[in-house]
Amino acid sequence: MARPIVIAALLLFLIGCTTNAPLSLDDQLQTVITQYGLTPLDPGPTPDPTAVALGQALFFDKLLSGNRDISCATCHHPTLASGDGLPVSIGAGGRGLGTERIVGYRRGFIPRNATELFNRGVPEWRTMFWDIRVAVTDDGQFISPADDMLPPGLDNILAVQAMFPVTSGAEMRGAYGDLDINHSPNELSLYNEYEFNEMWDTLMVRLLANPDYVALFTAAFPAIPTNELGFQHAANALAAFEIDAFTLLNSPWDRYLAGETAALSATQKRGALLFYGPAGCANCHAGNLLTDQQPHNIGVPQVGPGKGEEAPLDLGRARELQGQYGRFAFRTPPLRNVAVTAPYMHNGAFSTLATAVVHHLDPTNSLRHYDETQHLPPYLWGTWQNRETLLIDMLLTLDPAINRKRTLTDAELSDLLAFLDALTDPAVHQLDHLIPASVPSGLPVADTR
Repeated sequence: MARPIVIAALLLFLIGCTTNAPLSLDDQLQTVITQYGLTPLDPGPTPDPTAVALGQALFFDKLLSGNRDISCATCHHPTLASGDGLPVSIGAGGRGLGTERIVGYRRGFIPRNATELFNRGVPEWRTMFWDIRVAVTDDGQFISPADDMLPPGLDNILAVQAMFPVTSGAEMRGAYGDLDINHSPNELSLYNEYEFNEMWDTLMVRLLANPDYVALFTAAFPAIPTNELGFQHAANALAAFEIDAFTLLNSPWDRYLAGETAALSATQKRGALLFYGPAGCANCHAGNLLTDQQPHNIGVPQVGPGKGEEAPLDLGRARELQGQYGRFAFRTPPLRNVAVTAPYMHNGAFSTLATAVVHHLDPTNSLRHYDETQHLPPYLWGTWQNRETLLIDMLLTLDPAINRKRTLTDAELSDLLAFLDALTDPAVHQLDHLIPASVPSGLPVADTR
């Protein structure tokens, strides 16, 4: 009887050893993935090719701007990871592309950074813009600056977002009394900022005066008579193109979530565990989109021109709520392709991903020791608002999710950055095929100086 007892004891010992053995990186990550309910992204419905074709033409056509001098692509360019590479964008009246772009005569900067456009067709999206001025409610109602003036028939929240850049004087519409590139009056500049329907109707007059656009609209919306077309149809087409062009689902992280365990290196797996663990990133960069889509004050240095009556400050979400709530709070950005979408934050305050991450780990120290000369181009030096009362105000209202120092070793920081790099789809570097040779208006597609 002694031998079975010895064997049983040995088996129990071995089982105990196995049970107490450290989990592999993959086992740990699978636990995290289950805990957070992470899955591969659902890209949403496939857009109609005729709507995509119309949207591509609109996206690159400067006819949508008051002065016929800027297109959607100017600030969301395929070769610049669907952004413009600038801390704060340069809109109407500017010349050039990306970091070569210059401000036009007697013009200013757009207050905020141009967001990337990746994966905006995913059904999980509920909010748009840094200040969440566009959103969709649980029952499918759209919230926007146009309120009841927003026309019916918009396909999704991305289409709602597309309605507004053309109405912004700084972004695309131009300033009162402007002449366009042909030295003709800019009829869009005659409206005030809240005359949305008048601006949208005027743009449709422009577009439908062009036979090529009439043909494109007819192909995309065959059931709608030409005289019943509105700018919401143009916005639907713009959204269809952006979804078709910028839905990128082949990053190493996406492949790992789909079951390809070899898609991530050991370094990237350790970084993922930090992201969802001690580094605290997933507190806000949550879910499959890597954003909770909510506003947070994370103590971002106030740099750039500022926005509205509060300039040179930008109060963020509080501007939309017209109160004290949401001061200095901006929507959590999604992180896919984040390694190639510098500079970072709503105003491009950090020029590298590493410094942006370090700011998250210790926002108090980062804010108080911010050096604009290390992060901003010279033309924005002197815009950092660093008076003591402001810094105290910002720090007292830091979001609880970030209001404590988190310490990572250099090796851990390197691992975390490696994971963030694993969110990059290689196709992001090969998007120049999206640029058409020409657009129906005949206006130049390229942005030159």
